[in-house]
Amino acid sequence: MKNIDGGVTAPKGYRASGVRVGLKPGSEKEDCALVLSDEAATVSGMFTTSVMKAPPVHWDVKICEGGHARGVFINSVNANAATGEQGHKDVQATAERLAVALNVSDSEMCICSTGVIGVPMPMDLIFEGIDSCANSLSEGGSLAAATAIMTTDTIPKEFAVELPLTSGTVRLGAIAKGSGMISPNMATMICIVTTDAAIAPDLSQTLLRSAVRSSFNRISVDNDMSTSDTVLLFANGQSGISLEEGSADAAAFGETLTAFCQDAAKALVKDGEGATKFVEIAVSGTATDENAERIARAIGNSQLCKTAFFGQDPNWGRFACAAGYAGVDFDPAALDIRLGDVQLTQDGLVAEYAEEDAAAVMLKDEFRMELSVGNGPGKAVFWTSDLSHGYVSINADYRS
Repeated sequence: MKNIDGGVTAPKGYRASGVRVGLKPGSEKEDCALVLSDEAATVSGMFTTSVMKAPPVHWDVKICEGGHARGVFINSVNANAATGEQGHKDVQATAERLAVALNVSDSEMCICSTGVIGVPMPMDLIFEGIDSCANSLSEGGSLAAATAIMTTDTIPKEFAVELPLTSGTVRLGAIAKGSGMISPNMATMICIVTTDAAIAPDLSQTLLRSAVRSSFNRISVDNDMSTSDTVLLFANGQSGISLEEGSADAAAFGETLTAFCQDAAKALVKDGEGATKFVEIAVSGTATDENAERIARAIGNSQLCKTAFFGQDPNWGRFACAAGYAGVDFDPAALDIRLGDVQLTQDGLVAEYAEEDAAAVMLKDEFRMELSVGNGPGKAVFWTSDLSHGYVSINADYRS
């Protein structure tokens, strides 16, 4: 896998755009985005598990059940969530306008919305955004699209890689957004992944589900889940390379897709609202990988642990406490905790270390915590941020 430029339009046969129509008064940032495949593509998706799914999520679920699409339109500022029947009618109207502007079927376009919940959609501006995006599509439009989908993000996020396979080379590209309301099992995030490989819908869904399980479902900023979380994978086959289920190429693509999504997931955590720390939590020694994930998740979600990260306080008692209530049976006498290269506990008791050495690890912008709870084969990694004063300030006046 080699990193390349181009973002979501790096694979063959994709164009993108991002425009500003003024969805947020006073903002100069782009607020509507479009990603389009020049040819029909298969599409698969992963979505929020909230029962309060926004109307665009319901729309995209149906599109993905059909297995084929041409692209996706995304607006920021307004989530079109908790908007009742009118919200569903607005999604249908958005799809119909896209069909006219792009000369496609309304059933070929996915739709995503992200922003404030409970506010009716300004459809006149959405229609303006669709028409402007359609007229602005280009192979160099990835950055504008990545910027348009930002809400509280501080930087646009785009990614692209090239992957050599036995039958040839394929590319993957992506744009992503998400900074707050980030919690495992998807979060207030959107990620659009494109590839020029040909992948059948069932295989695409299998590969995407596995990738999301080990990436976007392993991150936390603030323990909140949104109404609009969406990851979409488009595969248009323009490389001429077809992936067959059970093949070595399909396995290699799946591994790359997982690593690709992990890079995107880490970028979301690093840009978390008010975040000053990026922490990788690695747990081992459990009976199963699932048990290791439960422990890592408990620590990564703990408000006390996250504030300790912010305060650069190596308060290992908080880490041990969170591990203990994760719902995993282990022997406390087997608990070892390390911060970077500093061992805090050994065999469940405080180890000999200098407090200033442990604090020095936490002074870094990024650091790794390792916990071992026994000799079992289970292991898992989880990524989290700290919880700072900045997070409170951002969310105290989010709508203003």
